[in-house]
Amino acid sequence: MHVHRHTNINESFRIGIGEVRIFTFQLQPTHMSAAYVPYSKTGFFSKTVCDYLAQAESIRPFYNRFPSLDSLGEQIAEKEQSKACSPEWRKKLAANLLAAYSTVAISEATQNNIELLTASNSFTITTGHQLNLFTGPLYFLYKIVSVINFCKQAKDAYPKHEFIPVYWMATEDHDFDEINYFNFKGSKIAWNRKDGGAVGELTTEGLEEVAEVIRAATGKSTQAAYLQELFENAYLKHTDLAAATRYLANALFAEQGLVIVDGNNSELKKTFAPYAKRELLSQTGHEVITASTEKLVLSGYKQQVHPREINLFYLDKGVRERIVAQDGKFYMNDTDLVFSEEEILKLLDSNPEKFSPNALLRPLFQEAILPNLCYIGGGGELAYWFQLKAYFETVGVVFPMLMLRNSALLITEKQIGKWERLDLDIEDLFKSADNLAARLVEIHSSLPVNFDPQKEHLKKQFEDLYQLAKQTDPSFLGAVAAQEKKQINGLKNLEKRLRKAEKRNHNDRIIRAQELQAALFPAGSLQERNTNFSDFYLEVGDGLIPLLIKELDPFKSEFSVIRL
Repeated sequence: MHVHRHTNINESFRIGIGEVRIFTFQLQPTHMSAAYVPYSKTGFFSKTVCDYLAQAESIRPFYNRFPSLDSLGEQIAEKEQSKACSPEWRKKLAANLLAAYSTVAISEATQNNIELLTASNSFTITTGHQLNLFTGPLYFLYKIVSVINFCKQAKDAYPKHEFIPVYWMATEDHDFDEINYFNFKGSKIAWNRKDGGAVGELTTEGLEEVAEVIRAATGKSTQAAYLQELFENAYLKHTDLAAATRYLANALFAEQGLVIVDGNNSELKKTFAPYAKRELLSQTGHEVITASTEKLVLSGYKQQVHPREINLFYLDKGVRERIVAQDGKFYMNDTDLVFSEEEILKLLDSNPEKFSPNALLRPLFQEAILPNLCYIGGGGELAYWFQLKAYFETVGVVFPMLMLRNSALLITEKQIGKWERLDLDIEDLFKSADNLAARLVEIHSSLPVNFDPQKEHLKKQFEDLYQLAKQTDPSFLGAVAAQEKKQINGLKNLEKRLRKAEKRNHNDRIIRAQELQAALFPAGSLQERNTNFSDFYLEVGDGLIPLLIKELDPFKSEFSVIRL
């Protein structure tokens, strides 16, 4: 286990800017440290992810450049020739993004970054995420911290260039049940309302009740008051979920210059319209992505997203339905709407905002309009990006570098102390319950609970018996093999019974370890996929995000265990 230790820090930060006031804090001196575990040893990451991080030859055909500061220069040289980097488009993009902040007080850092987009030496590093209620699970923060820290390191390596962190809001998503809740202290706080259409357009109706639940659940501390005010400013003072999420992300990351993009925008979609037209008329995406996906599967990797003949949705108020082509007409699935080819192309020209890319085409939309160099996402996201490289080449859009977002486990000093008193390593945190129990028995038993030496000794004895049988009567070889198997199995059974007895003797330690493990891995899953940042904000306060920015390194391809 590699442990990287940081020195004490004492710095002032500003974490957000709101419509009412600016939140500031002083981070007190404290000793912080992080430990790192290879992703392949956690048991939570797919073969696709582990092979990509290992830069295995089998996955090499499905990405452009592996993300590194060295390869960034080549990516810049390729991207700066694209339409997304033309001076005319850069000006339109910056003006559009500035206009989108009309309902949210914009920080100086964010405004500077948007204005920098007009410069030919500026590029974006992007992540995307759903509009989860109150940020949803912790990895929302990890994604954004990853792009912020990537930009900082890129600027150090390429001081003549500007690197801008971008959060692309998934406002056009329609899976409301995936985003309408967050977990707090082991309980689900949910927003119950009728859904339909793009979630970004949903009104914030019904969130007053959620605010009351949060006030009761979080208590009366200074940290609780901040969380309550943050939620109310975001969701009770904005009319739709897109505006509320923009406010929330801006409040948390404004001073890092985070730029928030909402792709559900008529002006932005005008630039995407030629690609949408091609998708409607030729269905190139289905053909090329299907072929690429088949190659990916043959290389030993799972298909993440199923390509459709038309990878577009029809979008209108309360409606987001697949577009299906049949007999020369275009049907809006589960509606009565039908368009001829002429009619749908006319609609695309006049109202491009009514066309919404699905999960496979959204990356193309993003890369067609942003001067982007790298997309940072989770393992599932990278898996469907790997299906797309050949399609990007077909339509002439530069394929970005792909980086796995940081993953982390936040653990208190009290919890780490309990773990270390059990003589367990950080890597043991990721063992299954049974393997953890076996590890504790192995560490603490005064008896040898592993009979491997005896098994090896027995095998050597039988090697002599095999030689003797060959020299006397070869027909005895079968009887010798059967006897060897019987005695090895006997040793295994004795070993199993001894381990079981020793587990009883060390039951207290096992229970303590498993209870602690269960607290750190809610429902047997990674903490970052379950727990909301508010759990830790109550503990750590305003130092939480600065701690993540300090400890998470996007170029370190290992899982972080961060002591609070």
